[in-house]
Amino acid sequence: MSVAAVRVEGLTKAFGATRALDGVDLEIPTGTVLGLLGPNGAGKTTTVRILTTLLRPDAGRATVAGFDVVEEPQQVRRAIGLSGQYAAVDENLTGAENLYLVGRLYGLSRSAARARAAELLARFKLTEAAERPSKTYSGGMRRRLDLAGALVSAPQVVVLDEPTTGLDPRGRLDTWAMISELVSDGATVLLTTQYLEEADQLADRIVVIDRGRAIAAGTADELKSQVGGERLHVVVGRPEQVRFAAQVLADVGTAEPLVDEHVRKVSVPVSGGTKALVEALRRFDGEGVELLDVGLQRPTLDDVFLQLTGHLAEEEPAAPPQRGRRRRRDKKNEGASA
Repeated sequence: MSVAAVRVEGLTKAFGATRALDGVDLEIPTGTVLGLLGPNGAGKTTTVRILTTLLRPDAGRATVAGFDVVEEPQQVRRAIGLSGQYAAVDENLTGAENLYLVGRLYGLSRSAARARAAELLARFKLTEAAERPSKTYSGGMRRRLDLAGALVSAPQVVVLDEPTTGLDPRGRLDTWAMISELVSDGATVLLTTQYLEEADQLADRIVVIDRGRAIAAGTADELKSQVGGERLHVVVGRPEQVRFAAQVLADVGTAEPLVDEHVRKVSVPVSGGTKALVEALRRFDGEGVELLDVGLQRPTLDDVFLQLTGHLAEEEPAAPPQRGRRRRRDKKNEGASA
């Protein structure tokens, strides 16, 4: 059994009345990739900030490479590489100077820092741009430079917080390829993402986090198996047709349908998929329901997340009602504007 490179037990953190983390547990075996999956505001970045010693937890315990993040922060920092949501590069320095500076900050000699910078520039296909100021780099190039910076110290654990945020599809694919290379080299990776296909593509295991709680964990296939076999989905043309579509799919399916009113999509697990599809189409045709899309497919992580949380991973969950003094001010403002 692999030794855990990262272990988190009962992690809790609050900001005022907002509980950002509410007893999170997770474990990452050495040499594997854990995908921490959830929407904006779910608690992913708070978890990363605690694991990288940028934030102290209110309760619980976390270790990275065997070191306690509260009791042994210096050892943790020496063991990790971090690439945040936004590329942390000095735009006035060249690519080579950025990596050289990081190497020197980690205590490398001048010659070792230059050699490591050249090695990483080549690995991330930045050699031709090495002597250009990084402010002239494209978004994808800056992201690659930031990832290279996270690897200067040859860390035991690499933390990638939303590594493809703001990248175009080509940039995302390039970043995925680089992360796959890290894994093939034996790195342990914590990857936070709101992109389900990213977690499906890269992670050995996935932890689904929502409203500060870890609500499910497993491989992508294990999580998908919770939803069932084939799924029938329809997208209707008008909002008022969603309820009827949900009733039809409830009748032909084997469980309660999942309804996403925002995109007017209804889906349900079915047995004998083709037969269920034909019956649903017959009823929709009889009622003149406009269908924008219809199909049978294996369950995806989108289906898993929607079933677990009631909303999509790339959506912000609805905020709970405010309490106390702030709520009274809101009521006062409402009265003034009425």
